[in-house]
Amino acid sequence: MQSYWPDVRGAELSTAQAAYDALRRRRLRRSGEFAIIGLLTLCAAVSLVTTALIILVLFRETATFFQEVSFSEFFLNTHWQPLFQPVSFGIWELVAGTVNVVFWALALALPIGLATAIYLSEYAQPRIRRLLKPVLEALAGVPTVVYAYFALTVVSQEILKPVFGSQLSVFNALSASTMLAVMVLPTIASISEDAMGSVPRDLREAAYGLGATRLEVALRVVVPAALSGIVAAVLLAIARAVGETMIVAIAAGSTPALTLSPLEPIQTMTGYMLQVALGDVPRGSIKYESLFAVGMMLFLMTLLFNIAAHLLVQRFREEYE
Repeated sequence: MQSYWPDVRGAELSTAQAAYDALRRRRLRRSGEFAIIGLLTLCAAVSLVTTALIILVLFRETATFFQEVSFSEFFLNTHWQPLFQPVSFGIWELVAGTVNVVFWALALALPIGLATAIYLSEYAQPRIRRLLKPVLEALAGVPTVVYAYFALTVVSQEILKPVFGSQLSVFNALSASTMLAVMVLPTIASISEDAMGSVPRDLREAAYGLGATRLEVALRVVVPAALSGIVAAVLLAIARAVGETMIVAIAAGSTPALTLSPLEPIQTMTGYMLQVALGDVPRGSIKYESLFAVGMMLFLMTLLFNIAAHLLVQRFREEYE
C-alpha cells in the first residue's frame, strides 16, 4: 500500500499536467487564429475604405465639373473637344471609341480563345496541356506598353498597312484591337478551359455511349455545361479590355470619333484620361475636372456591366453532385 498511493498520485499529476498543456496549446492556437482573423479583417477594411474614398473623390470632382457643364451637353452632345476651341463636352465619342476597340478585340479573341480552351480540355494530351497552358498564360504577363508599341510599329505598319493600303491610318482602332485581343486571349482560354475541366466525366461518357463524336461531345455537352464559367471568362476579358490604357492611347490615337470603323483613329475614355493626366492641363480647371467626369462615366459603366455579369453567371450556372 505504501508503494501504490505514490504511483496513483503521480499518474493523477501527469494527467493534470497533460490536460493543462493541451489547454495552453489550444489557447495559443486560438490566439494565433484571432490574430490572423484580425489581420484579414484589417485588409478587407482597407480595401473597403480605399474603394469608398475613390468613389467619394470621383463624386466630389464630378459634381464640381457639372456645376459648369450641364447634363444635357454632356449626355446629349455628340462632339468631344474639351482641350481646344470651340470647347465641347459630348461624352459619346469617347464611349464609341471604347466600344469600338472592345468589340473588335472580342471579335478576334473570343473564337480563338474558345477554340484553344476546347483543344486543351478535350483534345490535348496531358503532357501537351502542361506545356501549352503556362505558355499561353505567360502572354498575360507581358507589359501592355510593349503590346502598344508592337501594335504601332509592327501590326499597323507591317501587317495591316499592306492589306488595307491608304484606307488605314497610322493610328487606328484595328491595331489596338488586335493587341487587346492578344492580351485578353489568355483570360478567355484559361478560365474557359478550367470551367470545361470541371464538367463531370460522366456526362462525356454518357454522350460517347450514345454514339456522339468527340467534337459533338465538346460542342453539345461540355460547352453548354461549362457555359457559366465561359460567360465569366468573357466578361472578365471585357472588363480588362475596357480598362486598358496604354495600348489604346498609343496605337488607337487621340482623335475622338463617333464611329465603329476599325480603320480610323479614335480615342477611348481611358486614352483621354491618360492624355489629361500627363500634366499639361492646369489643375482645378474645367478641362482637368473633365478627367473625373469621364472617370465617373467609366466607373458607372463598369458597375452596371459587373451587375449584369453577375446576373448572367447566376442565370447559366450549372451545379453537379
